[in-house]
Amino acid sequence: MSILWYEWLTVIGIGALIGITDIISRYRDEPDDALGTMPSIFYLFVNAAASSLTLICIRAFEWNFGLQGQQAAWAQVLVAGFGAMAILRTSLWTVQVGEQSIPIGLNGFLDAILGTVDRAVDRKRAQQRAESVSVIMKDVDFDKAAQALPSYCFGLLQNLSAEEQEKFGRKVALLAAAPMHNRVKSLLLGLSLMNLVGEKVLETAVANLGADIQVTTPVVVVVESPVVS
Repeated sequence: MSILWYEWLTVIGIGALIGITDIISRYRDEPDDALGTMPSIFYLFVNAAASSLTLICIRAFEWNFGLQGQQAAWAQVLVAGFGAMAILRTSLWTVQVGEQSIPIGLNGFLDAILGTVDRAVDRKRAQQRAESVSVIMKDVDFDKAAQALPSYCFGLLQNLSAEEQEKFGRKVALLAAAPMHNRVKSLLLGLSLMNLVGEKVLETAVANLGADIQVTTPVVVVVESPVVS
């Protein structure tokens, strides 16, 4: 059975969409930056190609899944689109190297591509993030913001899980105990929050909390000596 153009389009779209979902889930703060890198585009191509090849195999072996006509055709397209991702993410066997278990299979290939995406995105965004967090957290006092700022940011979001919030709380506790300057702690707090909530939410939260989390400027009282005539 030949593959029609709209079947090609559908199966490629499903494969690419799953790849996009993978990348967006890894870079929730700025997914556009991640999707714009060459490794990301290659990752989408691999996902789309895998779905297409799976459809070719299904049609070649005439797997109809007990259906006939258009129902069978669309079932083949859907199985190919979603099933290819399961195949790519399956480990064929596991090799034990010392105390570490290393999975052998196509999922290792995908992990390698995603690792390349990670590095490409980090290089692309490092300078931008450094400049942004420096401006946003410029006057923020870590001791005042350590609890208030994350709580406010998390309150602005609707879908941040309790597990993620608890994990972030442990990170803040470690940061508070670290022997670092208050300014450095503030920057690291801002970067960590930026990873979870994004730059715009962090900027809005800092602006709204205002003086409640800002560094207190000491008041200098100048006492003039009396002039003795």
